[in-house]
Amino acid sequence: MDISTHYNPCEIEKKWYPYWLDNQFFKATPNPVKSPYTVIMPPPNITGTLHMGHMLNNTIQDVLIRKARMQGKEACWVPGIDHASIATEARVVAALKEKHIQKSDLSRSQFLDHVWAWKKQYGNTILEQVKQLGVSCDWDRLCFTMDDVPSQAVYEVFIRLYEQGYIYQGTRMINWDPASKTALADDEVIYKAVDNKLYYIRYQIADTDQHITVATSRPETIFGDTAICIHPDDERYQHLHNKAAIVPIIQRKIPIITDTYVDKAFGTGCLKVTPAHSMSDYELGQKHQLAVIDVLNEDGTMSPDAQHYVGEDRFVVREKVSTRLSKEGQIEKITSYTSNIGFSERTQVVVEPRISKQWFLRIQDIAKPALAHVLDGTINFHPAKFKNMYQQWLENVHDWCISRQLWWGHKIPAFYLPDGKIIAAHDKEEALAKAQANPAYKDLTIADLRQDEDVLDTWFSSWLWPISVFDGINNPHNADMQYFYPTNDVVTAPEIIFFWVARMIMAGYAFTNKPPFKNVYFTGIVRDKEGKKMSKSLGNSPDTMELIRTYGADGVRVGMLLSAPAGNDLLFDEKLCLQGRNFANKLWNAFRLIKGWQIDKERTTATDAVAIDWFQATLNQAIIAIENDLEQFRISNALMVLYNLIWDDFCAAYLEMIKPAYGHTIEGNTYTATVQFLETLLKLLHPFMPFITEEIWHQLAARKTHESIVLAPWPHPMAYDADILKEGETAFALISEVRNIRATSYITLKQGITIETTATFPTWLVKFQAYIQKLCNATTMRLIDHPAPNSVSCNLQGHPFYIDTRQQLDATKEIPQLQKDLLYYQGFIANIRKKLENPQFMAKAPKNIIAIEQQKQADAIEKRQNIEARLKELGVR
Repeated sequence: MDISTHYNPCEIEKKWYPYWLDNQFFKATPNPVKSPYTVIMPPPNITGTLHMGHMLNNTIQDVLIRKARMQGKEACWVPGIDHASIATEARVVAALKEKHIQKSDLSRSQFLDHVWAWKKQYGNTILEQVKQLGVSCDWDRLCFTMDDVPSQAVYEVFIRLYEQGYIYQGTRMINWDPASKTALADDEVIYKAVDNKLYYIRYQIADTDQHITVATSRPETIFGDTAICIHPDDERYQHLHNKAAIVPIIQRKIPIITDTYVDKAFGTGCLKVTPAHSMSDYELGQKHQLAVIDVLNEDGTMSPDAQHYVGEDRFVVREKVSTRLSKEGQIEKITSYTSNIGFSERTQVVVEPRISKQWFLRIQDIAKPALAHVLDGTINFHPAKFKNMYQQWLENVHDWCISRQLWWGHKIPAFYLPDGKIIAAHDKEEALAKAQANPAYKDLTIADLRQDEDVLDTWFSSWLWPISVFDGINNPHNADMQYFYPTNDVVTAPEIIFFWVARMIMAGYAFTNKPPFKNVYFTGIVRDKEGKKMSKSLGNSPDTMELIRTYGADGVRVGMLLSAPAGNDLLFDEKLCLQGRNFANKLWNAFRLIKGWQIDKERTTATDAVAIDWFQATLNQAIIAIENDLEQFRISNALMVLYNLIWDDFCAAYLEMIKPAYGHTIEGNTYTATVQFLETLLKLLHPFMPFITEEIWHQLAARKTHESIVLAPWPHPMAYDADILKEGETAFALISEVRNIRATSYITLKQGITIETTATFPTWLVKFQAYIQKLCNATTMRLIDHPAPNSVSCNLQGHPFYIDTRQQLDATKEIPQLQKDLLYYQGFIANIRKKLENPQFMAKAPKNIIAIEQQKQADAIEKRQNIEARLKELGVR
């Protein structure tokens, strides 16, 4: 078989992914003979395209599922996609506007037809992109949150919780998204530090020529002011108790009230109370029975109740009010300050507090088992530090606002009777039957029923995901549910620990009395090499598909994982993908090297028994470490162990130890052992680099039709000789020392040397002598009485070794090379120092990354010093 000179990832990926799918290697069905292993894909939005976070998340999931499959488990990875109510509706509305179609011009059904058409055209884009990573999902199980089974689960859960009294309607202050014109749950609001202004506005005291100054960041809402509040103990304002003030521009007379809520030290110690537009003001208004005047429309423009600037945007009006008040002499001053402002997680617009009638879910009782079973270790977080965050949130949880004023999504299954009574049901027919069970409604018809117009929060379907993908709500005793649930591991980002993880755990105990999964692996945020969070808006997020085309899926997977410790942010540098591609090339070249050897069938005695025994021990030691790391979800560590095992121990050491001289043959037993080693390494590497391992595995030996490394058994560690590892470690330390002496003395590897010692050869030296000489190009190793005066020495475990170097040197060639190297290291050190002196890098980079950079700096300084010392020896200043 001809082996390509170069590894071509694009060709290989196109070859093997269809092969895996055609042979249904990823398909999972209940199997009583096997243990189940289940992972559910966090469903990406149908509006999404593959970004760096998706690539990291899905690569980690694929590592876990592929390993489980190779361990002989019935591995089930359920892929899915989320309907994403807010984001999708916003996207479709924008697309319609480009066609000069307004949502308001369409009926609900007409608009939904447009959304379904959009979903059909674009909805699976991200899933097709995910496939290019090589993910091993059971695609026959692909689930969309608005498919019939998960939709029926959503409706059933709503009905149960409503009838049990957990779901209710209430009018209260909620978070409002003016762009999407919908309510938001508290955890859908992202707070950001924003440079703001504080406007000091004078309010006239009624029936006097005096005034009181109030500091506010929102002058546009003065039209909704219904009181001014001062602290009852503030001596500055004792004379204003029971007085009234006049609101500027609108000239409304409002009371001056007292309350200990007021912070005397903030601003002027006076608070304008606008109950319709502030959470805290709303509570004050309720307490003091103040009028509520809503001066903003749903879209953030001024409402008719504002009486001024009606229909104009809130932020435009802010500037206009400020300008007018300044001209009228009613602004004392304007100062700058930084405040935390809430933004919609989906549309990124500033959220408005708004009084609205919404649907809520009481989750305090539902949250109790979800907290208890994380704290008692039934469900484990990796890393465990996120338990504290989780506990703090669940111990202070608020009712969940579950209704959204949208058309796209699960329409709330609540039906209104003519008298306002509400019936929760799957459809009008069921609602009518429930109503008619009461004699008072026996004459009702379907025409008398009206379904609620709102849809449910997207997370209301997502919290059921581990259950609904197996039809566990309406059909809890089906074979899939009984076998695959509870699932095993969830991989997700800490940003949605409350949105999704906490709620899935709540739902698991509420509807199955079981945990939905056993482990939660939290990835970090993907940042650029300067520590900035990657985003398309900043222009620092690479094109993921271009990365795969350039470096191959395996290269990108390795690049992502090498920098991805669990729960810690990762500093992504495209050079890591290059490193991954180079690793693939290294493996490919090692394979080509082995396959290029000619076997000597006449020789049957293993001439490289020591090398074989050493690598056998090294391999089994590594298998134990890899297994331990994967069990503890230290996936980056496991890959690094494997990376070093292949690059350093197998390629750079073992293959060099056994490699026959050019034109010579290799002994048969050594060749067989080497092929077996490579096959074991391929199996270990397969979860991380599925494509290249499949290709080499097939070319390494004859395979049957429909065989695949996907189903090959996961390697188990065997007993090994620990002593040979220690002996080998010392032998390679000597090899490293000799190579360093060569490098610092500028003796090329082609030049033979003699290694001498004044001590008796220790056991490790006797055992590894042939390999030490081979890898050091030492023509001789010998015992001497005294070292030559021009020898360079090193010491290993108390054994001195000497290399006679000076006779090898040519100063006329050495000096220019030394000077060239000195310039290189001076520049390298300057670059490292610049990075380590960057406050942003030092603040955001993980500690292990900083340590690596510091070690690079220390090593480079040592090399620079060695060069300077050698130049001094040669008389160069």
